[in-house]
Amino acid sequence: MRPEGALPGSREGDIYIPATAAGDASNGDTVRVRVSKARDVRRPGPAGEIVEVIARKTTRFVGSYFEAAGTGRVSIDGDAFARPVSVGDPGAKGACERDKVVLEMVRFPTVFRDGEGVITQVLGKAGEPGVDTLSIINEFGLPGPFPEEAMEDARQQASRFDESIGDDRIDLTDRVVITIDPVDARDFDDAISLERIDRNHWLLGVHIADVAHFVQEGSPLDQEAAARGTSVYLPDRVIPMLPEIISNNLASLQPERVRYARTCWIEFAPDGAFIAAEVQRTAIRSCRRFAYEEVDVFLQDPATREVAMQRDVRELLGRMRDLARILRARRTARGSLELMMPEVKIDLDRDGRVSGAHVVANTESHQIIEEFMLSANEAVAWLLTEAGIPFLRRVHPQPDPRKLRQLTEFASELGFEVDSLESRFELQRLLRMSRDTPEVHAVHYAVLRSLARAVYGPQPAGHYALASDCYSHFTSPIRRYPDLTVHRRLDALGRKRRPPADGLIELGEACSQLERRAEAAERALVKLKLLLYLSSRVGEVMEAVVTGVEAFGIFVQGIELPAEGLVPRDSLPADSYRYDRRRHMLAGHRGGNSFRLGDRVQVVVAKVDLERRSAEFRLEDRRPRPRSKAAKTPAAKTSGNAASAKAPAEKARKGKRYRRW
Repeated sequence: MRPEGALPGSREGDIYIPATAAGDASNGDTVRVRVSKARDVRRPGPAGEIVEVIARKTTRFVGSYFEAAGTGRVSIDGDAFARPVSVGDPGAKGACERDKVVLEMVRFPTVFRDGEGVITQVLGKAGEPGVDTLSIINEFGLPGPFPEEAMEDARQQASRFDESIGDDRIDLTDRVVITIDPVDARDFDDAISLERIDRNHWLLGVHIADVAHFVQEGSPLDQEAAARGTSVYLPDRVIPMLPEIISNNLASLQPERVRYARTCWIEFAPDGAFIAAEVQRTAIRSCRRFAYEEVDVFLQDPATREVAMQRDVRELLGRMRDLARILRARRTARGSLELMMPEVKIDLDRDGRVSGAHVVANTESHQIIEEFMLSANEAVAWLLTEAGIPFLRRVHPQPDPRKLRQLTEFASELGFEVDSLESRFELQRLLRMSRDTPEVHAVHYAVLRSLARAVYGPQPAGHYALASDCYSHFTSPIRRYPDLTVHRRLDALGRKRRPPADGLIELGEACSQLERRAEAAERALVKLKLLLYLSSRVGEVMEAVVTGVEAFGIFVQGIELPAEGLVPRDSLPADSYRYDRRRHMLAGHRGGNSFRLGDRVQVVVAKVDLERRSAEFRLEDRRPRPRSKAAKTPAAKTSGNAASAKAPAEKARKGKRYRRW
């Protein structure tokens, strides 16, 4: 149990609660605890008992219906409850064996009694197309259709919008402005222009959809957007933050249409040094919509005729390429980090079932847009800070020094000669050194686990991973509520008003929680779809990487198909194993019987439990791990200023998945 006020990701202060002292509390509940004075020598830290449940995280659960001993029961999905929950009479709500159902818990279970509930909805047979998605939507309480009040508000906005350009906007419709998005994107919330001006300076225009024009503060649309917090991108559908009337039409920067924007102008010196920034209310007309793949063709051969475009657009793309490379090098030089965690997108057939998977390439076209979005986010944060206007920042806290010291020891165990990784430049150097070695997964997984989680809040704590002292989210108001609030703070800046800071802490916490809910739901549905795919492939061999090491076994994730599961300790080669938490290692006495974070292994799909959402693998073949030259010999240290690592992406793709920095 974690005390209130504990830092995200921190285990310090955790209180151990034995099952017999947990009462009817469930995971995520807010509870009152009595801490015991006695200490259990077998466990570090304090222990206690739950004396009261103050607030339930949820009373709604999803599970599989079955009948036993003449009564209906539901086996709750996941591992939150060990025993089925009674739902009274057989056939409640017309439920049949193996139906997925939504259950409202009436009496929570304890170790001494079973739980009781009532079925409120039948979703369909387990394994049928779409039932897995409905299960996740209900389990995580994701929003359904928009309320009529919000839809009517959106319709009224549509009826008033005529693409006219008022005196309160600057007409940029004659500028060369383009969008670059995935080929299957439906909404376009950012566009780019770039010119060379006096003294050979750069003038970058980042044009962001003016969502605030259509979503008035306090309106039904605004209230619903705040309640949703973010769009949720599931493998087979999107649950948008705003109705499609707004997100896919009025606010979408569609080509050859007059659209309202907030333009962030940023002036850079020829070497990419920041000079000045300004935000204006504008109207633009995108002259060309590019897919990332088309831009990559141009970048490989700027003279190509494979992708037709006008001369001024071709020249714009060339300028964008040049400035993005300059900005990327500068950001890397200041210590921005790149984690090589390849994003794998699962492929679905027409019924929503997994048919395969592929790695999403982060090509230079993606990196150009990433760089400009990061620059705009930083510039807007700087403008608001200079004006003394409180706003929601994107905060990535400094890592726990204790974790970085452990990471230093771990990297040394892998054979990398590093100084203390409490230096961001040394951490950056380690990431670069490991990139082309067999240890790349081990290093990058370990670094990821050492970092804190990014959150929203008004505190000026900076963004560690981006090496930025001042950072916000401004560029995606169609899909993120914090961005919309930043746009409104820019309105206040334009009116020379200073809005209060009241409520920003609570708003930041709410937006962070809604973001975490969206991420958890996305991961859960991907996992469920992959498990359904694996359930018909028991016995198949797959390449995998070790993603976790515990005393009871190793967790692995497939490389081509990113399914996760456990290789139990008792299925490893016969040996006496020692668990080393500090080194993330399970080490045997015999040669080759050592397993640590990032190792590559061959595994066989042994068992899939869809109700528990778990997979079990067994080791197929585990050859001695080759040691790279980089890990065996001292690596030449380079200055952080000479680094060329890629930075975490603000916008990876709009199909839609974004890295969560």
